[in-house]
Amino acid sequence: MSAGEALPIPVPPDRDPPELTRGPLVLGVILGVIFGASSIYLTLKVGLTVSASIPVAVLAITVLRALSSALRTRRATILENNTVQTAGSAGESIAFGVGVTMPALMILGYDMDVGRVMLVAILGSVLGVLLFSPMRRPMMADKALAFPEGTACAEVLKVGERGGATARTVFTGFFVGLFYKLAMAGAHLWKEVPTWVSGGAKTVVTPNGALTTHEPGVLPGGSVGAEISPELLGVGYIVGLRVGGIMLGGGVLSYLVLIPMIKFFGSAGPEALVFPGTKPIAAMSIDDIRNAYVLYIGAGAVAAGGIISMGRSLPTIVSSLRAGLSSLQGDKGQAAVLRTERELSMKVVLLGALGVITAISLSPFFPVGFLGALLMALFAFLFVTVSGRLTGEIGSSSNPISGMTVATLLLTCLIFLAADWVGPEHRLGALTIAGVVCVAASVGGTTAQSLKTGALIGATPRRQQIAMIVGSATSALVIGFTLLLLNNASTVFTLEHEAVGVLAPADVPLGPPEPLRGPEALSDSASYRVLQLPKPRDGIPAGKYLVDEAGKIKYLVDPGINGRIKRRDDGTPVVKYDAPKASLMALITDGILTQQLPWVLVILGVMIAVTLELASVSALPFAVGVYLPLSASAPIFIGGLVRHFADRARQRQRAAAGLASESELEAESSPGVLMSSGLIAGGAIAGIGLALLALAPSVQHAINFGEAGAELGDLASLVPFGVLIFFLVLVARR
Repeated sequence: MSAGEALPIPVPPDRDPPELTRGPLVLGVILGVIFGASSIYLTLKVGLTVSASIPVAVLAITVLRALSSALRTRRATILENNTVQTAGSAGESIAFGVGVTMPALMILGYDMDVGRVMLVAILGSVLGVLLFSPMRRPMMADKALAFPEGTACAEVLKVGERGGATARTVFTGFFVGLFYKLAMAGAHLWKEVPTWVSGGAKTVVTPNGALTTHEPGVLPGGSVGAEISPELLGVGYIVGLRVGGIMLGGGVLSYLVLIPMIKFFGSAGPEALVFPGTKPIAAMSIDDIRNAYVLYIGAGAVAAGGIISMGRSLPTIVSSLRAGLSSLQGDKGQAAVLRTERELSMKVVLLGALGVITAISLSPFFPVGFLGALLMALFAFLFVTVSGRLTGEIGSSSNPISGMTVATLLLTCLIFLAADWVGPEHRLGALTIAGVVCVAASVGGTTAQSLKTGALIGATPRRQQIAMIVGSATSALVIGFTLLLLNNASTVFTLEHEAVGVLAPADVPLGPPEPLRGPEALSDSASYRVLQLPKPRDGIPAGKYLVDEAGKIKYLVDPGINGRIKRRDDGTPVVKYDAPKASLMALITDGILTQQLPWVLVILGVMIAVTLELASVSALPFAVGVYLPLSASAPIFIGGLVRHFADRARQRQRAAAGLASESELEAESSPGVLMSSGLIAGGAIAGIGLALLALAPSVQHAINFGEAGAELGDLASLVPFGVLIFFLVLVARR
């Protein structure tokens, strides 16, 4: 085939154009790292990610075309564009798997070693690609599996001549999101979270400085806020009005029903202590009530919603396993000779899976032994199969991976409990098993979607599988560092805590010395011994502390992920990451193995999920809304609202022009979706960049306009967000 010869679409099996070449593979790796970093940021913020395959495909077409024109080389084939999409989509799938599980280690008091995170990501992704291989043939042939996002991505690749215009939309969204986030969260030109509190706020001057307090008002403890960030607006546009509305409903229940109700009843007994709270409810703030009670209710609802979604998939699980096992015994015959049917051999799959199991059982990062590694492989095979099937039915963005992880963790913890494996090392082992299974299931679903895209355009499965493994491995190296960077940049070392000055428990061994990091390190360069308390001891709350030479607690170390302190001692605001899914994993692991879970609150959450399912409302997004701050759900709902009205306006325009209604494939690659993908990537990358600046306080101070945002006020801070919404509407109506 000559370089300039046009290829038919799909490419027939008897043609073998360039496909797995160096340039597209490198570009796919780079885009995978970018979208993987933005996805880990989103996972920590709101526990959600969106599929990166379509924006990566659009960027692949444009970038490769621009490079071929600049270098005067041949034009990239559609199969090379697909290689970029395959390798690039791996980063997003790994980010979700890692972000859902690995932060739970820190929440339980362990130090999260970057080596452990990398191994979980790499081994889990390799396992996901390998274990899906036996399922590829029956799933690709199953007419009942539409693979909506994979099919839309194939259509984008087929009409590659649109790449220039659509890629400009993604790039525009990226830079708008980037500069908006820098102006808001970096320069602090306006408030990040405009908030209304029932009764209003007043400032009281205390000996320690100004303190903001809230009057009870008509609805004691009620509040409404919105984190007006571009990435959450973009997520809302992509997931749509229904999911956004359900999530907002969960936030309304949490902040305008549960918290005010607890505040109202708790104030009747001013001195009453209610477990697991550590002080009377009457003296608790809104955040105190949320952290002590509502989070457990939300966790129970999330767990129940995930298990219910798994229960609905039981017929799918059984049919997929049957199809997969029958394919192991089937005779491939002549079909194996065709280029479009070549895939990794069963020998490679089995040896590779055995190698992963062996590596896990021997690695010091995985304290699970051979039986634990074998259990991990069995769970991974089960949920990779389920994930691939569900991706075929509802797409990868809606795939309930977290529900599968909850099921894995519950079963693993119950097995450990029955075997009396309840020590700290066993909690670490249970989370490690869940982490590898979660990454494998997430990558398995993305692999299924990419292989469907390839099947529709005539790609070679084996080359796609190799591209997925390469993209996964490289993204895994970056995601671990990104996770630790975000945590370290938002970690607060505070002297203003009740435990400071108290003698550390004599019978608790201290860890090696650690220095302070970030802005606090400028005023104190000393190193201190580490005290880890997984649960309260001698009146000292659970947490991580730094202890001086006299054996007294010097600092409380409040982590960036799931931390509670949102201002440094000098008053500087700090971004915290709620990591809702990781917090749930920590809650399940610690609660079952220590048998100290506040089951009443958890069961209340379970009943909320059951009630919603009986009312034909999807419990999982609602439960996530209960768990998250209302400020995170509100902009997601607004993004869904924008899409609803933009889609209706676009349909009216098409009807007036005598055109047919917009298809689902056109909607998935519409200007609004591509702009939103850019907003997500730009806003998240800006957030990661600002995290880097937090480790360089002098640079951060140079771009900070101080109290400009506070002076602008809550209502005025909504004006720039309104401009951003208007811009998205203009693009989405096209």
